[in-house]
Amino acid sequence: MRHAIREFGLQLEELHNDSTTISFYGAYADAAEEGVQRGRATPAITYGHSKDHRPDLKQLLYILTVTEDGGVPVYFATRSGNTTDNQTHEETWNILRDLVGRPDFLYVADCKLATMDNMRYIHRQGGRFVSVLPATRKEDTEFRQRLRDQPHAVAWEWVQDWEDEVGELEDRVSIWPRETLTADGYRLWWFHSTRKAQRDEAARLKQIDRAIGQLTELRRRMVGPRTRLRTGEQVREAVKAVLDPSDVRRWLRVGICEGRTEQYRQSQRGRPGKDTRYIKRETISYDLTWELDTEALERDRAGDGVFPLVTNVRDFSALDALLAYRRQPVIEKRFSQLKTDFTVAPVYLKNVSRIQAILCVYFFAMLIQTLLERELRTAMQAADITSLPMYPERRPCKRPTTRRLIEIFEPIQRHTLTSRRQTETCATELTRLQRRILKLLHIPSKDYGL
Repeated sequence: MRHAIREFGLQLEELHNDSTTISFYGAYADAAEEGVQRGRATPAITYGHSKDHRPDLKQLLYILTVTEDGGVPVYFATRSGNTTDNQTHEETWNILRDLVGRPDFLYVADCKLATMDNMRYIHRQGGRFVSVLPATRKEDTEFRQRLRDQPHAVAWEWVQDWEDEVGELEDRVSIWPRETLTADGYRLWWFHSTRKAQRDEAARLKQIDRAIGQLTELRRRMVGPRTRLRTGEQVREAVKAVLDPSDVRRWLRVGICEGRTEQYRQSQRGRPGKDTRYIKRETISYDLTWELDTEALERDRAGDGVFPLVTNVRDFSALDALLAYRRQPVIEKRFSQLKTDFTVAPVYLKNVSRIQAILCVYFFAMLIQTLLERELRTAMQAADITSLPMYPERRPCKRPTTRRLIEIFEPIQRHTLTSRRQTETCATELTRLQRRILKLLHIPSKDYGL
């Protein structure tokens, strides 16, 4: 990495860190616990919080750090599948400090960074960080309670607008202008994003719709003649299994109705008469009802789009912190490439040490891909080229990707024909676009010809 940093002039002033999970199909009994192979520690392939929403599969935690300058990967690590993100930041930051050569680079990560221990450690070592304050903190609870109880007491002020490629307003961010301090003395700002508000509302409605669908299916099973939910305790446990994972209990009021049906039958066989005795049989059945708690929905809508940023950087403005965190999604693009372009899973290896090795190969492949992408975009900017006709039908491409770049050069072929007397080489003639790209990348076009 030091060689790549020197060779390509990577800027390390701002580094972004995040993690994802890589799922595995199979038992992996030999990798169920952490161990040591060839003198190196190996992680455990085990169950944990799946970021791929596959809790049925074992996994490894994949930690990645990229630069703000082009999103170039500079460090990765694998940890046991049940490792939480807040346990990885100190070790990661120490390695990045050695790689950068100083501690004052800006370290940007999600809310798992913002624990008291992590922030205190980085601050005492002379580091700088920007993160989102977790929802479990008291400061977050108090501010959102204020939004619910006194929404007019929080006056938002415009900060920045973001537009999409066609000039339409994509996001408008406002700030509560009153800067505060966390309990441990770090700077704290509150922001409101219109785009995040839309996503929060959509996510809540999706959760409610899913829960209602599951309750409808549960009700159908309950009223059937062969239902296995015959006691109140069984019904309550089934309703709890629907509401708790989806976290919709505060928005849905679910009622369990109990009904009793009486049936009479003769105590003995035969034709009934005046002296016939009957036995009463009472059957208990259950049904479900539910309704939306509109008041609770309105209270929660008051906090839609709101997020707090915390930092220890004293010379930062609120906009500086916001812009730094807005660059965090670049790392999500790398995770997407890892799992789609590279198809990292399924992994057909059983030895956990070999799995670590192949993940390292994937890291180098992602590094090369990102550097190629960065070099082409940098060359376009230096040559004042806004786009290249890289899409089908020569449509313009403003931000070329390595995947599209490889597709453009894929048809090139070279054939060598050898006879007793001579050897002849035939190569595909380069198009104007291919020659232009090679020139921007400072690659000799003769490498693709005779």
